[in-house]
Amino acid sequence: MLDALIILGYFVAIMIVAVRARLKKSATAEEYFICGRSLRWYSIAASTIATNLHAGHFLAVVGSAYAFGLAQANFELNAIFGLLMAAFVFVPLYLRAGVVTITQYFEKRFGKAVSLSYSGLTMLLYGPLYLGGTLFWGGYALQILFGQQIHALIGGNAAVHICTMIVLLGVFSAVYTWFGGLGAVVKTDMIQFLLLLGGGLTVAGLALHAVGGFSELQRTAGDKLHLHLPNSHQQLPWLGILAMNLLNLQYWGCNQVILQRSLAARSLRDAQIGLLAGGFFKFITAGMLVLPGIALIGILGPDGQLTDPDEAYLRIVELLLKPGIKGLVLCGLFASLMSSVDSIFNSISTLWSIDFYRRLIRPDATDQQVVAMGKKSIIVTLAVGVIFGFVFTYIKLDNPEFPLDPFFKKTSYFIKNGFVVLVAAAVFLYRPPRRLVLWGLVATIPVTVAVHGFFSDTPYLILTSVVIIASFLIVAVPTWILGGGGIADPPLVRIESRWTGALGVMLAVLLVLTHIVLH
Repeated sequence: MLDALIILGYFVAIMIVAVRARLKKSATAEEYFICGRSLRWYSIAASTIATNLHAGHFLAVVGSAYAFGLAQANFELNAIFGLLMAAFVFVPLYLRAGVVTITQYFEKRFGKAVSLSYSGLTMLLYGPLYLGGTLFWGGYALQILFGQQIHALIGGNAAVHICTMIVLLGVFSAVYTWFGGLGAVVKTDMIQFLLLLGGGLTVAGLALHAVGGFSELQRTAGDKLHLHLPNSHQQLPWLGILAMNLLNLQYWGCNQVILQRSLAARSLRDAQIGLLAGGFFKFITAGMLVLPGIALIGILGPDGQLTDPDEAYLRIVELLLKPGIKGLVLCGLFASLMSSVDSIFNSISTLWSIDFYRRLIRPDATDQQVVAMGKKSIIVTLAVGVIFGFVFTYIKLDNPEFPLDPFFKKTSYFIKNGFVVLVAAAVFLYRPPRRLVLWGLVATIPVTVAVHGFFSDTPYLILTSVVIIASFLIVAVPTWILGGGGIADPPLVRIESRWTGALGVMLAVLLVLTHIVLH
C-alpha cells in the first residue's frame, strides 16, 4: 500500500507541475510547439535523455541484458555517436534554417513529396509502434507489481488489468501535454529525469551488492560480460554495431520526437552542450540498465532462471527493494514512461499541425487555429496508441516467452532504414535528384521486407546494414555521376566554441576506449 501511495503521489505532483506550465489561449505556435526557442542546455540534456529512456528500457532492455549480457549495452553506448553527429552536424543545419519541424528542412532540400512522406511515416512509426509499445510496458509493469490490488478494484483477468492501465496512463499524459505543449513536457521531464536516474542507479547498486560485487558477477556470469559477440549471434553480432551507428543517424539526426528540444534551443551553444551532456549520461544509463540484468543471473542461481526475460527488472525490484524504496524506484520507471509518451504526443501534434494542417489544409490558419489543431491531434494519437497497446498486450500474454524488445527494433527498422537514406542524402549529397530521393525513402520498406524474408537466417542487424548502404548507393551513385556529389552545406562540422569541441573529442575518445576495454 505504501508503494502505491508513493506512485500516486508522483502522478499528482507531475500533473500539478504540468498544469502550472500551461499556456495562455493566445499562445503562438512557436510557444506551444518549441517553447519560443528559449530552452537552456540543461533542459535540453535532461528532457532529451528522459524522452529517450522509456519504460521499455527498464523492462525490455534489462530483460535483453539478462538474456544476452553486456552486448545489449551497445545500443546505449553507440547512441553517443548519434549524439555527436546531432550536436555538430545535424542540429546546426536545422537551427540555421530556422525550422519548427525537420520536415520543413527536408522540404527545402527535396520538395513537398519527400518531406510529407517523411512526416507521414514518422507519425506512422511513433503513433502505433512506439506509443503503443510504451503504454503497454507501463500497463504490464503495473499488472505484475499490483495485479492483486487492481483485481480487487476492477476485477477481470490480466489482459483487462493491463488494458485499463494503458488507457489511464495514456489519458494522464495526453491531458498535461494538451495544456502546456513542449513547455509542460520539458518541465515534467526535468523531474522525471532525476527520478529515472535515481531509480535506475539504486536498482543497479543493489543488484551488484546482492550478487556479491564485480568479482562474483564475473564468476557467475562471466560469459555474459562481453561487449562484442560473434557474428553468428542472431540478435547482437558485433558487426551489428555498424547498423546501430547508421540507424543513429536517423534516431538522433532526424527524429522530431528527440530533436524537438534542440530545435527549441536558445542558441547553438545550448543545443550542442545539451546534446553532449546527454552523451556523457549514456555511459551511466548503459550501466544502470545492463548490470541489473546480468547480476540477476547470479542472484537467481542455476535453478531459478526466468522463462520470460521481460520480467527481469520487476523480479529484481521484488527481490531487493523494501516497501517505500520500491515505490520511489518504480516512480523512476513510470517517469521514463511518461517522459516518452508526452514527447510523442507533442511531436506528432507538431508534425500534423505544421506539416499537414498549415501546409496543405489551411495555409491561412492563425497560430491559435494551428495550436487548436495540434491539441485535437493529441486525442487521435492517444486513440491509436491505446489500440496498439491492446494489440501488444495480446501478443505478450499469448506468448509469454517472446522478448518484445527485439520485435520492436526489427519492426521499426522497416521505416527507419529509409529515414537514414533520406537524412544522409540531405546532408552528404549536394544535389541529388528529388525523385530518386523519394524512391530511396519509400523503396527501402519493401526491400527490407524482401531481404529479411530471403535471408532470414542472417542476423537482422547485419541485414539492416546491407539494406541501408545499398539503398544509399542507389541514390548516391547517380548523383555523383551527374555531378551532384559533395556536402550539401559546407562545412560539414560546426563547432560553436573550443569548449564544446573539447567536450565532443572527450566523448568520442571515451566511446572508443570503452569498446577496447570491454571487448
